[in-house]
Amino acid sequence: MKVPILYIFRNLWVRKITTLLTAGGLALVVFVFSSILMLDEGLKKTLVNTGDPNNVIVLSKGSDTEVQSSIYRDQAAIIETNPMVYPSPMGGKFISKEAVVLITLMKKNTKQKSNVVVRGTSPNGFTIRSQVAITKGRKFTPGTNEIVIGSAISSGYTGTKIGNTLNFAQQEWTIVGIFNANKTAFDSEIWGPSDQLMQAFRRKNFSVLIFRNTGNIDIRSLQKDLDSDPRLSQILKKEQEFYKDQSKALSKFINILGLTLTIIFSIGATIGAMITMNAAVASRTKEIGTLRAIGFKRREILTAFLLESIMLACIGGAIGITASTLMEFSSFTTTNFQTFADLSFGFVMTPEIALKSLFIASLMGCIGGAIPAVYAANLRIVDSLRAN
Repeated sequence: MKVPILYIFRNLWVRKITTLLTAGGLALVVFVFSSILMLDEGLKKTLVNTGDPNNVIVLSKGSDTEVQSSIYRDQAAIIETNPMVYPSPMGGKFISKEAVVLITLMKKNTKQKSNVVVRGTSPNGFTIRSQVAITKGRKFTPGTNEIVIGSAISSGYTGTKIGNTLNFAQQEWTIVGIFNANKTAFDSEIWGPSDQLMQAFRRKNFSVLIFRNTGNIDIRSLQKDLDSDPRLSQILKKEQEFYKDQSKALSKFINILGLTLTIIFSIGATIGAMITMNAAVASRTKEIGTLRAIGFKRREILTAFLLESIMLACIGGAIGITASTLMEFSSFTTTNFQTFADLSFGFVMTPEIALKSLFIASLMGCIGGAIPAVYAANLRIVDSLRAN
């Protein structure tokens, strides 16, 4: 005979309160699990999308971050003349010589100071980063103490409206524009003229160079060409790969934290599902005996109760996934372990995360329903029918 599917649905519907309570516990686990995955996905998307696939970043050897890197001016001039740098239609090359430093600003919500990246750049810095666009005000004027700020800085820190001045490096800097970087790491930065910022911070060397590559040339070939010049000692990385590497430490921390919380919560939810299914078996002993008496086999009873537990878990999983999608409307700010600067990013739901979350829910249902299902399948017909 076939597994009594209709019987499974009817029992879940009849025990509405028990079903919802158990599903709620499972939903909490799925919500935590999927939210952690969404947070990790949001971090990776924010940093990876920060880079352009056609851009290459130049850092000094041994540097893992832009803040640590230092490139001499004469070295920057040599690299700028290299044929691998794409020429600009307006003359010159598509290259931006940049200085990157950290300052502290006061957060609006916590009233505490946090590190913020200040990037000294050039007009080319905007040109080679297509995701960056001024949304309010205007770009800074080279040669002045004007700055523009990312949207995350504008919304998260005090004194960051257009017309306000920020005091750092013993100088006052006027905010003349706000830019949107399409939810990338640049949204958490302040940009200004590189020459003025380097002079204010008493820096003689650039931090990094960003240039548009002339073609789909393998980065190893470009590095080999650079290494052949004894005057240079820099490393090349694709901009997207560089920012992807920046996410590894924080991503690992998020995943470990999320896995720990998920394991703790899932143990409780699985025990809850087991208790629920045990109660269901105890209250339906006569029904099980009747099913056996009319011809249903042990394996069919086993399958029926196991499916009931999995369906219960899937209901909880669907609730948890639906609730976690609401997290996409919120953002999260934390310290990037690589740069020690604040980084703002959001939660991102993907089909892969939804499937993983549903699988976790089904697994909890399967584990939680296994013992009660085996017990139900092994009940003797006579004993079941005699039960009160």
